[in-house]
Amino acid sequence: MSKPDDEQIASSPEQLRKEVEQTRAELGQTVEELAAKADVKARAKEKTAEVKEQAAVKATEVKEQATAKAAEVKEQAAVKAAEVRGQAAVKAEELKSKAVQTGHRVQDRIPDQVKDKAAQAAGQVRAKAGQVGGVWEDRAPEPLQEKTAQGAQLARENRTALLVGAGVVAVAWLAWHRRNG
Repeated sequence: MSKPDDEQIASSPEQLRKEVEQTRAELGQTVEELAAKADVKARAKEKTAEVKEQAAVKATEVKEQATAKAAEVKEQAAVKAAEVRGQAAVKAEELKSKAVQTGHRVQDRIPDQVKDKAAQAAGQVRAKAGQVGGVWEDRAPEPLQEKTAQGAQLARENRTALLVGAGVVAVAWLAWHRRNG
């Protein structure tokens, strides 16, 4: 048998110790990794924290987008409302003008006899209204008198429309009266 070399024998135990230390370190690291993987509770907490952070970031993004969109929609609504108001005002003026023109045409076609009778009737109505007004002031309750005064003021402010309406009614009555009379 051959004799082992002294250097191999001397380095061999030292080498074995190093290998054992290295193996122990690797084994310790492997055990720690396995323990971390096996610790479901800790992994769940980490994942929960990660998901919460992502959700918070996403919520902030969505909130900012919603705020921007709301401001945009509000601006569009204001522009559209102004446009519609303008169109409505133009249409109202057109209708008012047409009503006045129609009223003038109707008045121009009314015979003088009818106008005279209407003037007489208006005078009679004014006289009767004066008499009724005196009785009204004596007997009517205060709130009812206030409402009536408001209605009369409204009629005075819209006199043209009332006259046009009265003219149309008079023309319609005359037409009916001529057909049936």
